[in-house]
Amino acid sequence: MPTPAPETPDTPETPWSYSLRLPHDPRAVAIARTTLRAVLARHEMRELSDPATLVASEMVTNAYRHTTGPAEMRIRAVEEGRLRISVWDTNPDIPPPFDKPPALFDRSSALAEAAANTEATYGRGLLIVRICADNWGGYALADELFGRSGKLLWFEIAPHHACDAFEIAA
Repeated sequence: MPTPAPETPDTPETPWSYSLRLPHDPRAVAIARTTLRAVLARHEMRELSDPATLVASEMVTNAYRHTTGPAEMRIRAVEEGRLRISVWDTNPDIPPPFDKPPALFDRSSALAEAAANTEATYGRGLLIVRICADNWGGYALADELFGRSGKLLWFEIAPHHACDAFEIAA
């Protein structure tokens, strides 16, 4: 019986992406988190696991709360060890901060907003994006473009990026 060839680790030249279709079900958020952690562990990107999981969890939660249809999460490696995660849902409305590119001091102002609203019980998810992500964006998908309507929101996280949002999420 032949021995299978050993697996070779990914190199920066080896692109990869995963997509996970999520039903409109409250358990989908936990499934998305578990899947994301498994993918990052397998691709040896563990240092991005906590911030990426936190932000992706907020985005999938918003997709569940603000739509009545399915969602999809896509995980993709981009250049220089960066990670891009996108979430599609059926609601075409693009919320801030995804409606414009990050501003120079956006992370600092988001930290200040979070500190001023420590008693808030909702609305912190988009602050978490501004604190943890390096870049983000979004666009509406209209008229069943490519077979879908709704919106696609995305964010990127780079290695060695500080994320001070874990207290906010608690």
